[in-house]
Amino acid sequence: MSVLALLDEFWLLPGVAVNLTLVINMLGALLLGLLVGYERSYHGRAAGMRTYGMVCMASCALTVLCIYPQHWLGDHSLSSVDPTRVIQGVVTGIGFLGAGLIMKDGMSISGLTTAASIWASSAIGVLVGVGFYGAAVLLSLISAGLMMWGAKLEARLPSRPALAIVLRFIPGYVRPHEARLREIARERGYVIANGSFAVSFEQGQLEWRFVAVAVKGQQSARINDMADELAQLEGVAKFQMAHARN
Repeated sequence: MSVLALLDEFWLLPGVAVNLTLVINMLGALLLGLLVGYERSYHGRAAGMRTYGMVCMASCALTVLCIYPQHWLGDHSLSSVDPTRVIQGVVTGIGFLGAGLIMKDGMSISGLTTAASIWASSAIGVLVGVGFYGAAVLLSLISAGLMMWGAKLEARLPSRPALAIVLRFIPGYVRPHEARLREIARERGYVIANGSFAVSFEQGQLEWRFVAVAVKGQQSARINDMADELAQLEGVAKFQMAHARN
């Protein structure tokens, strides 16, 4: 029996057409995923074009695959699959991937935008898989646009910047002056956010963690000016300060 005869027996013409549909949709999803991932890659994020491209393409492949269960195994499959359950599994699985991209460093949280955009990338793949190409292209452009220009828009709007501050005191120094600390913050246009205080004590050394939020309507000090004040605070052995991100 010739190779063509074997292929003809195993893959009927409708099955070949489905395979071509799957390939075309996967390539389209890959291109859209690369478009969204380029912005993250350009800004040096851990998840870049390769990650987004694979997530988007794989989501599309699984969606299309489950729309045509009758064409599995060379058009000899008798199974029936609910595509909505597969889509639900894809979205849930990508959620776990996104959770691994979220990092917490003290009071600062990073990776939320990357996690959200990876989740959107899986949705783009699903949209391509079910044939909503216009919606997939629109979601890709909106997602990339938000990540490229959203931060610039936020910078132009009124906001209250916040600083995540960690203070480590000299071993044995157990009575820091909280009132003086709050006074320094107020003089510099900041208030210590309620509920942000976290205190730890290890090997005789006290550590404070808190968030200082700029007062609305006042000119807040630059971060280096705040650093000069904290360096002169009595009992401080070491401190760390950064813009609180989320």
